[in-house]
Amino acid sequence: MSQMQIGSLSLQLNRKSIKNLHISVLPPDGCVRVSAPEHMTDTAIRTAVVSRIPWIRKQQKNFAGQARQSEREMVTGECHFFWGKSYRLNIIERVGKHKVKVAGNGKLDLYVSPGTTQSNKKLVLTEFYRSEIKARIDKMLPDWQERTGVEVAYCGVRKMKTRWGSCNIQEKRIWLNLDLAKKPIECLEYILLHELVHLLERHHNERFRAHLEKLMPNWREKRNLLNNMPLAHENWSY
Repeated sequence: MSQMQIGSLSLQLNRKSIKNLHISVLPPDGCVRVSAPEHMTDTAIRTAVVSRIPWIRKQQKNFAGQARQSEREMVTGECHFFWGKSYRLNIIERVGKHKVKVAGNGKLDLYVSPGTTQSNKKLVLTEFYRSEIKARIDKMLPDWQERTGVEVAYCGVRKMKTRWGSCNIQEKRIWLNLDLAKKPIECLEYILLHELVHLLERHHNERFRAHLEKLMPNWREKRNLLNNMPLAHENWSY
């Protein structure tokens, strides 16, 4: 990976065996990464990036203005999000199976064995999020497959740093970001539909947006809601 400078814009350039140039603006600080076909000239890359500078600056501005949580220490009283709501973590040490329970008093009860490490507490909470988001997807997916007229071979959940979702069109495999369990449920539904629509239209063009408009007329509101939610603290590296 090399560096390229275009005016005041610094970017990471990665030449790969791909057909089309792809520009990514990465959280949390708006780092710009460009993946370009191996045969593409520097001049052609610069021209393509310059044409997207307004979009790049907009994405960077969004990241700069987005609230961020401090690093989570997994202690009682700490704030954690679940389906868009803020909960106070309540660590309960006792012998038995590790689990998380949503209490009715705005708390997330985290049951762990005495002496459980911070990293293992995080793992228990992560697996709780994974279980909850998978259950929601299982309920949403059949309906949206019927409404879009497409069917996926697999829909999974994993931690992603640069995308809320991804779609392998050839294999009809969808991945959704684990952190969507921290956002309002309608954000998960929007991203699920977004990836399904890629099986109808590969590119983010007018046809793609027309599908979204027809299937989810308020998709922009849900997208904006997702973009305005606080970003989790991460030790980002690329």
